[in-house]
Order: sequence, then structure tokens, then C-alpha cells
Amino acid sequence: MTGETVRDLDAGGINDPGWFRRNVVADVQPVVLRGLCRDWPVTRAAAHSWSDLVKYLKQFERGQTAQAFVGRPAIDGRYYYGDGADGFNFEREEMTLAQGLERMALAARDPELSSVYLGSLPAAGMLPGYAEANPAAILGTPVEPRLWLGNRSNVACHFDTFDNLACVVAGRRRFTLYPPEVTGSLYVGPLDHTMAGQPVAMAVGSTPGDPRYPRFDAVRDRALTAELEPGDALYLPKLWWHQVEATGPLNLLVNYWWDAFSAGPDAPFTTMMLAMIAIAERPARERQAWRAFFDHYVFRPNGHPLAHLPEAKHGILGPLKAGNYRRVRTMVMQLLRGG
Repeated sequence: MTGETVRDLDAGGINDPGWFRRNVVADVQPVVLRGLCRDWPVTRAAAHSWSDLVKYLKQFERGQTAQAFVGRPAIDGRYYYGDGADGFNFEREEMTLAQGLERMALAARDPELSSVYLGSLPAAGMLPGYAEANPAAILGTPVEPRLWLGNRSNVACHFDTFDNLACVVAGRRRFTLYPPEVTGSLYVGPLDHTMAGQPVAMAVGSTPGDPRYPRFDAVRDRALTAELEPGDALYLPKLWWHQVEATGPLNLLVNYWWDAFSAGPDAPFTTMMLAMIAIAERPARERQAWRAFFDHYVFRPNGHPLAHLPEAKHGILGPLKAGNYRRVRTMVMQLLRGG
């Protein structure tokens, strides 16, 4: 690993969505936003003490339960598969936020106790009122925050299908990132047997020369790292692989998932899954033919597929915002129904 770091921007006190889109999102590359969330009330409470943070969060809690990961001291906070890709090395327990916070504090003081990780808590359901008190104005549109609380942990390298703004409130986070183009060398685990919904890059974290992952050594040095302090945030474009380490004894990260470039309700990942069942097991030469068509119509390395014709002749390949999104979608739905 080269130790190459993610680009930094000083974003303290900036809440302008236009600035965020021009200077961060438009480039579709990871960026650390120093100081972005340091003035949130929740971050200021955490800066005083963990007890103050707990008190602050409890004012929003309504007693709902969530599923927590509970890991024995032997796993050292690395929540992962069990032996091979069968089972897991941690237990799942239902608990309220208050119960989880108490057990985290106890585990932080006693290394013989199991660590606790409460991840992806939706603020609207678990902490109503929290989002309004700590707005992420830089996003420009309402996006529900999710809270990730726990002891020291190492979350396996995975990707998200949405853009991500990850904000450190308490503790510290270390992100290790790999670009989407190295996916084939990361030895990705199953799509439908995962720790928390997303498949993981099983080669990340292995030692050089590991015979199980021979292609990984060629891309190992492509990693980028980002070290985040309380008040810092990371913008992470969709499909970037990321391993997330919470390095403090007690930690809180708040994140926002949204699609920065959506033209409608249909998600690219859904398209890929449909393409898997329609194309993935066809003969190699037919797959190559479909790849050429995908390149021409979808990925467009040579520009618009009808650039040689006047725009008035582009039909449903005209701009999506001109009503063609609905027209193409209608055609797709008719094809799926066999009409």
C-alpha cells in the first residue's frame, strides 16, 4: 500500500450546496472535507465527553430497538465471516440505543467484554428530531442521516450503490479506498451472504503473496487512505470500495446516502442485476457483442450514439429531462411484461 491520501479541502462553516456540487461532487472522486460538521450540536456535545454525547442523543430516543453486532474480544473489532465465507465471527442482538451506548462504554473500559457496533440507524425512526437539529445543509435536499456507533472496529471493505457523505462526530475513522475499476482483483464475496447487506472485498487486508488472491498484489498499491478527525467528513462516490476503521474506543459517524446524478427512480445496480440474468451466462462471443452495444448506447466512449443526426431526429435517445426518461421506461416495462 502506497499510503497515498485522499484530496483535502477546508470546508469548515461551508453550507453552500452549489459549492459542494462544483468543487466536490462534479469530479466524482473521493474528497476529505475538513471541519465540515464541527459546528453541529451533536459534534460539540461529543467534544466535551462521551457522557455529554450520550445525554444529547438520549433526548431524541423513543425506545425503538435495532440489531447490533456483538463481537468477542478475540476478533479485535473486526466483524467478518467465520471460517471461510461460512457463518460470521460475531453475534447479532436486538437492543435499544440506550442499551447499546451503555454496553459500549463498559467495553471501552474493560477489554475482556465484547465490543458492540450499532450501524446504519435511521435517524427518522430511531432518533426523531435529530436531523432537524443537525442539518446537513451542504446537500441542498433533505437526505435522512444514519448513525454508526460502536467501540473500536474494522468494517470489511465494501461498496455502496449510492453517493456517501460520511461525517465523523466522535472518535476517529480511517478509510482505505479502492477505485471501482479494480473490482475484478479484489476477490469479492457472495452477493447474498453478507455481514450487513453489501458484498465484501475478501482480498483487502491479506498479506502480500497470499495464494488465495493472486491478482490482488497487482492492485494493492492503488489504495487511497483518509484519516478523519471529529468534525471532518468524506465525500465518497458510489461504487468506490472502502474499508472503514473506527480507531477510538468510542465512536460515532453520521452518514448520508443519496444519488447525486439520478434522473429518476431507477437505480443502476438494478440494471446490472437484470443484465446478469439476461447476459452473464451466454457464450463469450455473444457477451462481447452485447458489451459493444452497451458501450455504444450506455457508456458512450465516442459520444452520443446519434451525434451524426440532427437533435430533432434523436427520438427517445434525446435528453432524458425532455420526457424521454418516461418514454424509455414505458418501453422497458412493456418488454419485461412480454408486450
